[in-house]
Amino acid sequence: MPTNTENSAPRLRREGTLQGLILACVGASIGSGWLFGPLFTAKLAGPYAIGSWIIGMVAILLLALVFAELGPLIPKAGAVVHLANVGNGPIVGNMWTWILFLSYATIAPIEVTALLTYANNYFPHFLQAHSNLLSSQGYLYALISLAFFVGLNFFSVQWVLRINSAATWWKIGIPSLTGILFIVLGWHSSNFHVHNANFGENIQGMFVAVATGGVIFSLLGFRHAIDLAGESKNPKRDIPLATILSVLIAGGIYILVQVAFIAAVNPKDLAHGGWTHLQFSGINGPFAALAMTLGITWLALLLYADAFISPAGTALIYTATSARVTLATAESGAFPQILSRINRRGVPWTSLLLLFFVGALFFLPFPSWQKMVGYIASMTVLSYVIGPIALLQLRKAMPQLERPFRLPYARLIAPLAFVVGTWIVYWSGLHTLNFIFGTLFVLLGLYALWGLLRKAPIREMGWQYTWWIIPYFLMIWGVCWIGPKSLGGAGWVGFYQGMAIIAAISLGIFYWAVASAVSDRNIRSYMRNLDKRGVGAP
Repeated sequence: MPTNTENSAPRLRREGTLQGLILACVGASIGSGWLFGPLFTAKLAGPYAIGSWIIGMVAILLLALVFAELGPLIPKAGAVVHLANVGNGPIVGNMWTWILFLSYATIAPIEVTALLTYANNYFPHFLQAHSNLLSSQGYLYALISLAFFVGLNFFSVQWVLRINSAATWWKIGIPSLTGILFIVLGWHSSNFHVHNANFGENIQGMFVAVATGGVIFSLLGFRHAIDLAGESKNPKRDIPLATILSVLIAGGIYILVQVAFIAAVNPKDLAHGGWTHLQFSGINGPFAALAMTLGITWLALLLYADAFISPAGTALIYTATSARVTLATAESGAFPQILSRINRRGVPWTSLLLLFFVGALFFLPFPSWQKMVGYIASMTVLSYVIGPIALLQLRKAMPQLERPFRLPYARLIAPLAFVVGTWIVYWSGLHTLNFIFGTLFVLLGLYALWGLLRKAPIREMGWQYTWWIIPYFLMIWGVCWIGPKSLGGAGWVGFYQGMAIIAAISLGIFYWAVASAVSDRNIRSYMRNLDKRGVGAP
């Protein structure tokens, strides 16, 4: 029987509606991604940038379908953390928890960076001269902005969702209006023609842009339905609907604005360097600059206002969900228990403080929007490829478990989602992979050292469930290292040959990981314990 103290302890409040969840997901998707993504994607892929968004939508939908089944099974705050732990033992669970935390903790900083980059067009002190990197003054304002979004999250999630819902209607309306006006008033059909000399480069760029041009980064908003599951009034119904619908809505808007951007660029700006070297006046605020070129001054003013509202809304909602993910990491044992503290308003306040300090540090190695995007997209997708593995593990261990949404053809879709997710990580390039895997191996080494110091038995730490992890990481890094020079590799293997190698090996590793799960009995025990904890329960 729970004690009175346990019953009276502050808990997350179930105040989220279906509309609130969908708007949270769409609002998180339409942030700085729409302000800069079409520009960088077009630079990498030319007119094939439209294909980048379609590929990105398909990839994210595959992952979203997997989590549409998994999310309602663990309607807790930061559910993905628990999914990483349920069938893979302590080490794999902790490693994926670290990946997940690092991917979330950097979203608010990148939105702050985008806000200041656009603002530099009228307050030219935030960026260094002749670059898009933050200046020392810009770094100070970035810290102030980050503190502001963290401070707002000290109110209850109901207030955060209300603020976000109001901002999201604006964030849907302005990109849609911009896309329509650019197509009607600025259409240049010649911009969609591809010269044969650039065909192969544009096709390869179409895939690379998915990871590094802001495509995947912009479509990751679906995960908020899962992260806020502990505060949803009806998670079994709302999580699958919010997950899938948000990807379709956001993806449709992004395809519209990408077509509009390509159409509206002045052909004279492409005459010399093409899409790769595209330059025009005010390019740090590309849509506002194009609106001015087309003579739509009032739209340009709206876009400069949106350059604050869109990133601010995304930073606000990501700070909220990041705090819930951090809370779940503490509950899983990967982080200190002090990070699981919740105040009287139902807010994980210690997690919010940690996010501010970690976010402040990330401005240093990644002082520009595009430098952050490839890292965040790859780290986040890497954190979500554990989902397809967990799906089949739970299907095997608990076949009779009630599933509000049961993914059809799961045995086909799950491995496909795993392979596509691995491709996205590969497309991010060797420089990004060096940072990601270097960080993870350092953390793994520290974890092993901690185990040695406390003389923990190998089986207790869960080393026996990790044999697929090292080969998986080394496989991605190794193929990229011997891969094309466009990804930073040695050029011994072509781009598409690398994709084929990764697909073949990833499938083997996927089934290896599924077979390496903890016992079915342990999985059932973990799920029962989650129910007993009542994390986020009313």
